[in-house]
Amino acid sequence: MLIQILLILAVVGLLVSFLRHHGKSRTAAGVKIGFALFMVFGVIAVLVPSATSALAQLVGVGRGTDLLLYGTVVAFGFATINTYLRFKELEHRYAKLVRAMAIQGAEKPEDRATGS
Repeated sequence: MLIQILLILAVVGLLVSFLRHHGKSRTAAGVKIGFALFMVFGVIAVLVPSATSALAQLVGVGRGTDLLLYGTVVAFGFATINTYLRFKELEHRYAKLVRAMAIQGAEKPEDRATGS
């Protein structure tokens, strides 16, 4: 019983943290909905473990724990790709900023001729 409470609190904390920082990150609505559904599934798995086993049997997986493992692997892959794409976007922004600063700070040919 104590582990269920701790796990549900952890899931709710993650969900609140994720949804709370919506203005600071450019997360699409679909990603937020998917994350929220994943967290709801996590709470259901904690409260009713037999439902996870029944769902696993329905989709052709042997045990509910295996289904949770597969879901976690997919979620981890998604998070990894999402992080990679975010870093690539930031890298592109920094390159544009550095280019703009270099152009702005470059000497004009007439400035070199007059020595100013």
